[in-house]
Amino acid sequence: MIFAKQSFWYAAAVTLICSLAGKYLALLPGFNLVGALVIALLFGMLFQVSRPIIQKSEVGMAFISNKFLRLGIILLGFRLNLKVLAESGVKTILLALVVVSGMIFLTYYLCRLFKVDEKLAILTASGCGICGAAAVMGVSPEVKANKDDSVLAVAVVCILGTVFTLIEIGLKPWLGLSPVQFGVMNGASLHEIAHAVAAGGSGGTASLDAALITKLSRVILLAPVAIVIGMWFGRKESRAEGKRKLPIPWFMVGFLIASVLGTYLPLSEALLNGLVSAAYIFLGMAMAALGMSVNFKVIRTRGGNVFLAASISSAVLFGFSFLASKFFF
Repeated sequence: MIFAKQSFWYAAAVTLICSLAGKYLALLPGFNLVGALVIALLFGMLFQVSRPIIQKSEVGMAFISNKFLRLGIILLGFRLNLKVLAESGVKTILLALVVVSGMIFLTYYLCRLFKVDEKLAILTASGCGICGAAAVMGVSPEVKANKDDSVLAVAVVCILGTVFTLIEIGLKPWLGLSPVQFGVMNGASLHEIAHAVAAGGSGGTASLDAALITKLSRVILLAPVAIVIGMWFGRKESRAEGKRKLPIPWFMVGFLIASVLGTYLPLSEALLNGLVSAAYIFLGMAMAALGMSVNFKVIRTRGGNVFLAASISSAVLFGFSFLASKFFF
């Protein structure tokens, strides 16, 4: 018991350092394209060079990667203002529904076509379709994915999101889009919130606002999608094992409750910002814990096909988002 407590506090200290490093590095030019969560993951990977640190924190890492992940997802709900999303219009909501559902189906289908394991496929599809690393981490517990699959999915989503962010910023002068249209395209096509902010911000205030609203319209779908995926995988496992119990992702219910509380309670902007900052700290700690246990050999041997599948679906998403923003916004 004493060893477990010591391991937890040791793990908490190490992952907190990684999370804070990710938070503040993500404020710098260039690093903001990567995002705080992925930077925390990378720092966690770096700690693997020190076996004493890994051994002392191993028990605590398991707790942090599980419980802190769920807590971070719940607190992230305070970022979503349901009134703002409702006021964005039917077109934005419909675009988010089409993008999320279409991207998940397409990416999953391509991954399975290229012989990617189904859990890795659905994690990658969720990350590309909804909101990057946070979506991967949110769906991962519902499909009981192993840590290597989660890290690989995050890596694919981060790399492709960064690449397409640079592509969209570079092509901006030749796309013929208004600032609002450009922002809608960014929010609809890019994987991470950080990617949408970086690309949208390059087009000015109107572009940034449109990018955020469109992206958050996709983020709000994280909870229902995770519930559906959890029920789907739970039903498949129940059939295989002869059981009927389906997993209920209570932390996703908490995510939705936090969204409602943040929208309708008279909470100050400072408090809401503090809750969201705390969400990213906890998520960063969970990502760092994940990075400290990743198997690099597995990533090298399994990364090619999933990267190819997600590249194709991301290119399709970019084309669709451009056409949708051009002719409907």
